[in-house]
Amino acid sequence: QVQLLESGGGSVQAGASLRLSCIASGGSFFTYGVGWFRQAPGKEREFVASIDWTGTSTLYVDSVKGRFTISRDNAKNTVYLEMADLKPEDTADYFCARRSLPKLGGTLYPSDRNAYTPWGQGTQVTVSS
Repeated sequence: QVQLLESGGGSVQAGASLRLSCIASGGSFFTYGVGWFRQAPGKEREFVASIDWTGTSTLYVDSVKGRFTISRDNAKNTVYLEMADLKPEDTADYFCARRSLPKLGGTLYPSDRNAYTPWGQGTQVTVSS
C-alpha cells in the first residue's frame, strides 16, 4: 500500500521561500493525481494545489496563485510544492495526498478532499512577519 511522506517544512520570515516534497513508497504513484492541502490551527483543512498524473494540468487556490508551484518527478515518485513570497497566512501544516482513483481520477474535483486517499502525516510551515 502506498505511503506518502512530506518534508521541507520549517520556520521562515515573510517573503522567504520553501520547497515541500511528497515522496511515495510502497505502491503505485505515477498514474495518480496528487494534491497539497493545508490546515492552520483551529481551521478546516483547505486545498492548496493539485497536479494530474501526467504533470500537465495543475490547479491552485486563488490565495497562492503566482506564488506556489506544484510539480512532479515520476522517476523519483515525488511531488513538489515550491512556495515563494511566503506570508504569515500561509502558516499551517501541509499535507500531500494521492487521488483515490488513477489517471482521470473519477468525478470528484481536484480540490475536493474526498477525492484523495491516502494522506501523508504533514509537514509544518511557520511564516513570521
